[in-house]
Amino acid sequence: MRGEIKAICISEKRGTAKHEIPEAKLIENFGIENDAHAGNWHRQVSLLSYDEVEAFKKRGAQVENGAFGENILMEGYDLKTLSIGTRFICKDVVLELTQIGKQCHSHCEIYKQVGDCIMPREGVFTKVIHGGILKKGDVFEVIQNEEK
Repeated sequence: MRGEIKAICISEKRGTAKHEIPEAKLIENFGIENDAHAGNWHRQVSLLSYDEVEAFKKRGAQVENGAFGENILMEGYDLKTLSIGTRFICKDVVLELTQIGKQCHSHCEIYKQVGDCIMPREGVFTKVIHGGILKKGDVFEVIQNEEK
C-alpha cells in the first residue's frame, strides 16, 4: 500500500492551530522539529486521511490543512483500519502506529462550527522510529502489522 503526503503541519505552541510547512525534519524518538506536540511519548506525529477531510469539507466545513491538529495529511489510506504496529516508510523516515483515534475532552473550534470533528475517530498517532526529511508529495509505503 502507498500513500501520498498532501500536507505537513506544525504548531509552535500547544493549544494553537497547526499551519502548513513545505518540509519537515522528523527526529527519532521525538517527532517533528519545532512542533509543540513532539516529545518522548507515543503520540509524536499525528496522521489524518486527506480523503476523510475532503469528505468533511463537502458537508460544508470550511477547514484549512492542519485544522484538526494533524501533522501529516495523507491520501490513499483508511488510516483507522490499520493495526497498531503498522509502519509507514518514506525515504529514511520510519513511523510506527501507536494509537488509533483519541478522546476529545472539550469540543474543538471545528466541532463548534459544524457540530462534528473527525480527528477523534479518523486520526492516528505514530512515533518516529527513524528520522529524516519529509516534503509534500512524498510517498509512504505501508507495512501492515499482521496482528489485529
